[in-house]
Amino acid sequence: MMMVERKNRLILAAFFAFILSGCSVPQQENHFSPQARPIVHTEAMELACKNQAAFRYNTQPQRINLSDFKQYQASYEMMGSTARKEGFTCSFDESGQFSHLSSRENLNQRATT
Repeated sequence: MMMVERKNRLILAAFFAFILSGCSVPQQENHFSPQARPIVHTEAMELACKNQAAFRYNTQPQRINLSDFKQYQASYEMMGSTARKEGFTCSFDESGQFSHLSSRENLNQRATT
């Protein structure tokens, strides 16, 4: 009887040691740097940006030029200009959905100053 009781205690101690060892292991968190995340630059993003800019600046999407794409931790930005050199920035959320359109200074003014 003593042997069975000792065996049960050993099994119970091993079980608790196993459970407690799982608690002491720190969880590895995923910290993504902007370079580690895949780039989501898609044609759909370009089309959304061109359409929004064309609507705001009363022109055709074909007359919109996109020049730069930047990736941040939780968003993306696409810079561009119209044929009249009106600058803008399209912002997208982390999933690539259009967020908003911001105007930048007129590119002709910047070149003359």
